Amino acid sequence: MSFLSAFNICASGLTAQRKRLDVASENLANSETTRTESGNPYRRKMVVLQEIQGDGPSFRSHLARASQVSGLKGNVGGVRVAAIVEDQRDLIPVYNPEHPDADEDGYVQMPNVDLVKETIDGMSATRSYEANITAFNAIKLMAQKALDIGK
Repeated sequence: MSFLSAFNICASGLTAQRKRLDVASENLANSETTRTESGNPYRRKMVVLQEIQGDGPSFRSHLARASQVSGLKGNVGGVRVAAIVEDQRDLIPVYNPEHPDADEDGYVQMPNVDLVKETIDGMSATRSYEANITAFNAIKLMAQKALDIGK
């Protein structure tokens, strides 16, 4: 694996974690939304991440590829956002007969967003983002030190 491949892997992680944080923020912002454009209450969204396979999953294929002098070809690995899906858990009925979206029994269907869970997801995405930045900076430092050896 070359330095550029490692940079690409870190960049894919940064992009995926940024999307996780965006979705957690959207969920928090819509935790009280009882009517969306479709007329239904907001449903919690979740990010599905998927591994990007490199050219070969085995150590032998990585070693063979690294021993050949070649540029970047194909995927080098990392992660990507495969989908953003809606959580199909039940909505939360709240008794509030004065609410404009209340049904005939006085219940309002509230979004299935748990504020604590979304806060934890946001914190997890932030920590993962920071870990990717740390790895990116470590790779950059190694590349700089390798260039210094040639001086």
